[in-house]
Parts: sequence; structure tokens; C-alpha cells
Amino acid sequence: MSGGEVAGILVAVFWAILVSFLALALVRLAQTLKATTKLVADVTEQAVPLLSEASATVRSANTQLARVDSIAADVQEVTANASALSSTVSSAFGGPLVKVAAFGYGVRRAMGRKAPAEPEPAPESRTRRTVIVGKTVPSARGGGRRNRGSKG
Repeated sequence: MSGGEVAGILVAVFWAILVSFLALALVRLAQTLKATTKLVADVTEQAVPLLSEASATVRSANTQLARVDSIAADVQEVTANASALSSTVSSAFGGPLVKVAAFGYGVRRAMGRKAPAEPEPAPESRTRRTVIVGKTVPSARGGGRRNRGSKG
């Protein structure tokens, strides 16, 4: 055998191995393409019903939002009416109620002065009292932090 024949056999073997690898790669590529095609078909079958359900859900949400919008408009109208009613009641009864309260206060003061009057102490020695719904409560102690003795 000559060198050319050996080289020809080596090239033929190399070519056969190369063709085998390429055939194997093409077979695997064909399997991958089949699997991908099947996957796309399955996704398409499932996506169409999902899209129709999503569309129905969006339509339902739009209907509910329209209802909520009308409810919000009604609540706004009720709020405006309540505000107007409050203003009307305040203007109609506010003045007379203040006058009645002032009259009652004057009557209580007048009734309180019918008793024999005690001499009033000097303004410095008077204790200040606060009136809370008909009860008299002594005022807070006089003097702040500046008037207190130092705590050594």
C-alpha cells in the first residue's frame, strides 16, 4: 500500500465518522423540533380559552367599576346634602340655642346672688375655678417651674 492509499482510507474513515456525527445531530435536532412543535400546539390550545376567560373577567371588572363609580357619585351627593342640612340646622337653631344658654346662665347667676353675699376676698387670694357641666372644679396649682424651690 502506498502513502496515497493510506491517506485515502484515513480521509474516508474521517468522512464516515463526520457524516455519522452530523446524522446524529440532525436526528436530535428533528426530535427537538417535534417536541417544540407539540409544545407550541399545546400552549395554543390552552391559551385561547385563557384569553377568552381573561376577556370575560375584564368585562365583568368594567361593569363592577361602573357600579362603584355610580355608588361613589351617590355618596358624594349624600355628603353634600348632609353638609347643607348641617348648615341649615346650625343657622336655624344655633342662634336661639345660644340665646337660651345665655339666658339660663344669667338666671343661674341671678339665683346664686340672692343668698347673703359674703365679703369677697382680695383678687390675689381668690382661687380660680373652672365650670364643667354644672360642676365646680378647683383650678391648677399656681406657680410654674420658676417659682419652685431648687431641689438641691
